Amino acid sequence: MLSHPLAEGAELRALEPWRAEEFYAFVVRSGVHLTPWMPWATDTDEPAKAERWLQGYADAQARGGRRVYGIWLDGLLVGGTGFATFDARAGVCSLGAWLAPEARRRGLVTRAARHMTEWAFETRGMSRVEWAAATRNEPSIAVAKRLGMEREGVLRSALTLGGVRHDVEVWSLIADRR
Repeated sequence: MLSHPLAEGAELRALEPWRAEEFYAFVVRSGVHLTPWMPWATDTDEPAKAERWLQGYADAQARGGRRVYGIWLDGLLVGGTGFATFDARAGVCSLGAWLAPEARRRGLVTRAARHMTEWAFETRGMSRVEWAAATRNEPSIAVAKRLGMEREGVLRSALTLGGVRHDVEVWSLIADRR
């Protein structure tokens, strides 16, 4: 079992296709809190779709690309984090996260994202880690700030969620400026 401890009873580990039923159950449990910010939550409306979504990440990881991890608290999947993009050749990746309401205010996403950022810089030699969030997604922006990221700007009307256009803030950490 490969995992990274985040806090008492909490760990970060690979969210692989064989965990599709567990991931699907998480989406059903937390969907109302995910769908305002995570487009994939609406599309994950059956276990087979959850498996395809996870398999897409597994296939990309096998090629050295994007990857996804789950956050477990007391044995229950309560969130996740992942590199939505991961271009080792260019040295740039983008990181994001999600968390069930009952697991908030414990620092789990910040710890997981910090671990993944350190891995990207130190193990994979990335030059830049990006974080993007809808401007109204205050919890996500707070994580970027806690990670010490710098706000680079706003992409106006760059994201559609639930049929509504949103501006997106772009944050980043640069390897030689941390």
